[in-house]
Parts: sequence; C-alpha cells; structure tokens
Amino acid sequence: MSASLFALACALPQVALAETPDDPAQAGADTGATAPHGKVHEETPKEILVVGHPPTDFGLLAATASIGGDELVAADRAQIGDILDGLPGVASTSFAPGASRPILRGFSGDRIRVMTDGLGSLDASNVSVDHAVVFDALTVDHIDVFHGPSVLLYGGNAIGGAVNAIDTRIPRQVPERITATGMGSYGTAADERMLSGKIDMPLGDRFVAHVDGSWRKSDDLRIGGNLYSPALRHEMEHAAEHLAEEGETDEANELLADAGRRGRAPNTAARTYTIGAGLAFIDAGGSLGISYQRYDSRYGIPARPAFEDPHGHEEDGHDDHDDHEEEGHHHDHGEEPVTIDLVQNRFDLRGELILGGLFQSLQLRGGYSDYTHTEYEGTETGTIFDSQAIETRADLVQADRGGWRGRSGAQYFWRKMNVNGPEAVVPDYQIERFGLFTLQSLALGSGFTVDGSGRYESSHVSSRSMDFDKQYHLWSGAAGVSWKSGTGLTLGANFIHGERAPSPEELLSDGIHVATQAYELGDSTLGTERSNGGEAFIRYTSPRFELSLTGYITDFDNYIASVATGGEEDGQPIYQYAEAGALFKGFEAQASFQAAQWSGGQWSIDATSDYTHAKLDDIGPAPRIPPLRLRGGSDLTFGDLHLRGEVEWNAKQDRVGTYENATDDFTLVNLRADWHPMGEEGPVTLMLAANNLFDVIGRRSASYTSDFMPISGRDVRITAKITY
Repeated sequence: MSASLFALACALPQVALAETPDDPAQAGADTGATAPHGKVHEETPKEILVVGHPPTDFGLLAATASIGGDELVAADRAQIGDILDGLPGVASTSFAPGASRPILRGFSGDRIRVMTDGLGSLDASNVSVDHAVVFDALTVDHIDVFHGPSVLLYGGNAIGGAVNAIDTRIPRQVPERITATGMGSYGTAADERMLSGKIDMPLGDRFVAHVDGSWRKSDDLRIGGNLYSPALRHEMEHAAEHLAEEGETDEANELLADAGRRGRAPNTAARTYTIGAGLAFIDAGGSLGISYQRYDSRYGIPARPAFEDPHGHEEDGHDDHDDHEEEGHHHDHGEEPVTIDLVQNRFDLRGELILGGLFQSLQLRGGYSDYTHTEYEGTETGTIFDSQAIETRADLVQADRGGWRGRSGAQYFWRKMNVNGPEAVVPDYQIERFGLFTLQSLALGSGFTVDGSGRYESSHVSSRSMDFDKQYHLWSGAAGVSWKSGTGLTLGANFIHGERAPSPEELLSDGIHVATQAYELGDSTLGTERSNGGEAFIRYTSPRFELSLTGYITDFDNYIASVATGGEEDGQPIYQYAEAGALFKGFEAQASFQAAQWSGGQWSIDATSDYTHAKLDDIGPAPRIPPLRLRGGSDLTFGDLHLRGEVEWNAKQDRVGTYENATDDFTLVNLRADWHPMGEEGPVTLMLAANNLFDVIGRRSASYTSDFMPISGRDVRITAKITY
C-alpha cells in the first residue's frame, strides 16, 4: 500500500465539472469543427447555433461530470461503460471488451438511463449484462453524467442518474465550408485498430449534410496475470484432486493446466463498424434534421470454465447451451465459443421552433430502431433477440423571466421484443410508456435558488404467450435548494422521490440465464418500486483551487432484487426476483489545484474519490457494488505539449452477495502525452498513452465476469486526429 500512497501523492485524475451556462437553451452547445480540442461546453463564435436537447444542469446538480474534447478522444473505447469508467461515481459493468454499461452510484440496468440527445439507445443492453450498448463516440461532442431533479426529465426509473451523449450526426450549425475529421488509433493490449471519419457539407445558407463511418477491430485481450481468480482456481484445483482420486488422471491434468492459464482472455475479440448520415435545415427561426445509422458489431463472450466440483454442483459457463456432458466426463474441453452478432438500423429526427414571449422554444426528438441480436455457439445459431422500438419527446422551454425558468413536456416509448431460441429466458413481450414532466428553477436573490420537478408516467407491459397484461401508474417528484456566495462557495441539497415499474425481465423471466450463471425466475405480482433519496453538496471555486464534495443516500421500500433461493435447476443456482427494503449511500469528492504557472505552461494536481455502501434488508450486502476508489493525477503543459500521469487505487471488496467472491485491491498507473504540432487550436492532435503501465492484474467487483475476466493488461495506445 505504501507504493500506492507514494504514487497517489505524485499523480492525481482529471475530471471536468459540467458547468452549464445561465441560459438553459445554451446548455451543452457543441464545440464545432472550429475548436477541435475544445473544452466541454465551450461555445463557438458561430452566428447560428442550434442546441435542440434538454439541459442537464439547472445549477443544482452536485456531482455532474462531463467528458469531451481531447479527454474524450483519449478515453475512446468500443463501449460507453469503458469510456466513462473513472469519472466520479461512475463504474463499469466490464462484462467483456464488447459489452460494458455504466454503473452510477452502484445502480445499473433499468435504474439508469443511457441516452443520445435525450433519447435512449433503443437496443437490448438493459435486458442483459452481456448485451452491448449501441454507441458511436465518433459523432459525440461530449458526454454528461448527472443526478438530481433534472433526471425526472427522462424517467422516474432513472433513480441512479442518467448519461446523455450530445451527438452531432444531425448537424447543429451550417459551417462556412466543408469540414472533415479523421481519426485512427492502435492499442497493444488487444491489437485494437480503429479508423473513423466524418464530413459536414454546407448546402447553401440553411442546409447542411453530414456523413460518417468507423471501423474497429480487436483480438483477444492480453491480461497481466492469471485468467481466473484465486477463489475460482482453488475450486478447479480441488475438482482436479477429486478427478485424480477417481483415476481420471488426464482430465485432472487438463483441468489443472486450465486453472493456470495466463496471458490472454480467450474469446474476447470484437469487431464493429458504423455508417451514418444526417441532413439538417437551420435558420434563425429554428431547425429540422434527420439522420440514419447502421451499427454492426460482433464480439465474443468470455466463458467460465466448465467442470463439476466434488460436491456435485456443475460449474459451467457460457458454453452450457447444450448438454455436452457425457457419462463419466466431468470436464468438457470441446465447447464451442459463444459470440454475439448485433445489428441496429436507426433513424432519428430533431427539430426546434424558436418562439417568443413566455416560451423560448419548442424542441422535438424522435427515434426509431430496428434491432437484431443473434447469439452463436460456434457456427450454430442460438438465441435471437429481435426488437423494434420508438421513442419521442417534446420539450417546451420557458424563457428566463426574472430568474424563473423551466422546461415541461411529454415523452413516449414503445418497444416490441421477440426472443427465440434454446435460451429464451424471457418470452416475447411489448412495453409502452407515456410520461408528462416539468422542471422549474427560481432564483430568489442573495444567491439562493430553488428547483423542483415532477413526472407522471404510465408503464404498460404485456406478453401474449404468458397471458400477461399489467399497467403501472408512476408518480415521481424532486425539490432542492442551493446557495451561492460571492466568494466561490456553493452549498446545496435536494430530495427526490422515484417510482419505477418492474422490467419485463423482472416480471417474466423463467430459465437459465447464461450471462449471470443462474436460473432466473421472475415474479409477475411485483409492484411499483418506490424510493426516497437525497443528496447534499459543497463546492468551492477560486482561480487556483476547486473542490466538490457530495454525499447521497437512497432508501427503498421495496427494492426489486434477484435473490438466491438456495435451490438449483439444471445445475445452476436459482435466483428469484423479489422485493426487499434497501439502503444505498455514499460520497463523491474531487479537488484540483494549480500548483504553478508560467509563460506557455502550468502544473496542476487533482484528485477524486468515490464510495457506495449498499445493503438489502434481511439479506445482506447488495451484489456487484464498486469498492472505495481513489484516483489522482498531475498535469504539465509546455506550450502545445500536455503531459499527464495518474494513479487509480481500487480497494478490496469483501461486501459481496451470495455466490460472489471477494475481489482484491489493485493499483493502476497511467501516463499520457498529447501534442498539437500545429498549435493548440490547430487541426492535428497526436496522443501516446500507456494504461496500466505496470501490467497489474485487477478484477472489477461490479462485473458478473470478475472471476474469469480481469482488466486489461498494459496497453500502449497511439492516436492521431486530424480536423480540416
């Protein structure tokens, strides 16, 4: 630990706070091609700027973080969970290199929202942890993470918070000339190659067209040590001893050899390509634009080793789709690797009508997705997920009148999911939601501001094959107050009551879920999940020093959890969705200090920390909760060269759920150099990074695959970006 503390004292992380302009219509304005290395939310001097998406901060949010500009380029990965991992309060499901969703304050799945310009990803990523998020960082200007009253703009179910990526595929301004951006990168840990490009073309004074494309390919991930965790290796060695006692010497030796596997995580290769186009009409009275995207990805699913322990419990992984076991054989070496082939065709619309008087603008968003997801066992087709989804929203933005501003609107979501194959854990179903919402903010004077929000939502879930039809009426609300002094100090607190309808998976599951290594049983009688939570924060900002500290707590009357029953079905433990009281609490902290400044350069240090403690009443610790984390870094700028070193320490997590193994602490050291050879505002960016410099082995406690899918080993990454 002493080495970790020494490194922490020398190097601490950079996380940008999302500072939103006073005018909510300007919140999140994209940087545009004229500022290729711009900071998050930096505005361009363009005379026509169209935002067309809800603001993510009315001044109340305590722990809002954003990533954009060079930071987003450096963090670019195939999945949004890996991009955001490390921001305060944000972890990752880390299921596989091809499938990773964000975790916010210990919450994931249906309790957070992952959006693009205020609409969901319209995929199947919240159905199962092994399903990828359809997300293309190429066309994203920046990504916001936020909590608090404004979350109710998107749904009462997003009690953990929301992630909103500000997309530029539908252009937001008419450029004076053709602009283009190209980017390429290579990472050594998985031999990852990426190429991407986008072009915006003015078509007269009011029209602009956009085209883009990207390609990414990676091989099996290299790791820094043993593939399997100590606990899993112990189980395998114990099973091998039992095999040897029974005279199965060859099987025992093969199992021992497998237990000692190192070097690479098998079946973790991935390939993704995207193509997209957009067209927009923009003038002083408003805008209207449409876009199309095709997202095509194929990625491997890491497998838990298949063996039978001496006590008769079958330890089997993602390759247990068929009954491979022959009489007398306890360890199967011939399973076919499982891969997922995912294709989404998506159409989007975004419009804005500039109004006058009380209302500033009417903003419209709409999206349609045709999604197909096929699971293969070798070359054989397994389970197929086929989905069509529609989401629309209309936001009426109020003009600022004496410090009173706000936003109200309506939102509609519909999805039909057909699941066919040998592992159809859930039946075909349809879900429909309709919501009405408002968010209001009033400046009282003397630095005081009060905020309030409310949402009504109707959620209707039906399944013909199960003869199931149920509707939920959900009421959520939030209120908060903040005070800002004239000396850089801000204090605030808020309260939020959330209501969430059970997901179709929680209601209707019945079968072996390979991704979670469990036989999952839904409960069709589940009621509305209700929670009450609050957060308090303190911020201080001065020319050389910034500090933010947030504490939060969320109490559930009937948290819906997957609870181990103690029984088994087809060799897998049975988990039943059930209601239980729950308490989530924690903190997020960050600070930065400009230690020195000189002509053309500066030296700064910064640090962040976050922690979540979660407990289920009469059950114990909530499963898959990230541990205490400390991260820190040091930045040096010399003209057009920027150097950064950072350290991340993850504590041991021994507060684990049933059938989970504890994860050990580990420390990562990362280095990065950014160079703008043609000047800070020039068109060329070159980056060289070394992540996990000392090639340590680490396991994410929030991951279902932590026992057999460690973090990446040393990854040296080269990136080049050119903007014309």
